[in-house]
Amino acid sequence: MEPEKVARVSERIIAFFPRIHEETDAFRVLISTIISQRNRDEVTERISEKLFGKYPTYKHLSVLEPEALHPILRESGMYRQKSRWIVEIAKRVDQAGGVVPSHLEALLEYPGVGRKTANIVLSVSFGIPALAVDTHVHRISNRIGFVQTKTPEKTEEALTRLLPSALWGPLNGSMVEMGKAVCKPIKPVCANCPIFDDCEWTDKIG
Repeated sequence: MEPEKVARVSERIIAFFPRIHEETDAFRVLISTIISQRNRDEVTERISEKLFGKYPTYKHLSVLEPEALHPILRESGMYRQKSRWIVEIAKRVDQAGGVVPSHLEALLEYPGVGRKTANIVLSVSFGIPALAVDTHVHRISNRIGFVQTKTPEKTEEALTRLLPSALWGPLNGSMVEMGKAVCKPIKPVCANCPIFDDCEWTDKIG
């Protein structure tokens, strides 16, 4: 798909599937995004609310043993690993005077933080152009014809070349909503898709 069309269709996706990030605090966004790994949004929101209700700041979390978080995180996938990651990150943020890094390389040094998580923090908390590519973005971008890639990393690389940086941040959240509402992994609801006419998927159902 030509870059101009990719940008135009992306703008339509963002307009039809807006996603507002109410939380922008860098530490909370970072921890919530780690919790979100292999979780549905509603589970992530429920666990994050419980976690920050009991331990509001990095200082509260930094003095814990990871096992203290197991009862809260047990509903989450990989809860033992996530408990270790969260406590370790809280300790590092505390050692840095409460500052969460605002550049990719430093964020990637934190345990449990990959490119998707780091890019969400950069975009949501710092307003830095960054494109987080999760399973929704990777699947939809390939399905509708934006890119032809095998991995999320290659999808990120391709999309950042195709799209103006102003669209990078909003596109992630909007494609997540699109993936839940219409462009589902199995049995997508193509007839309800606002970009049906622009979609280049050969198996779309009208």
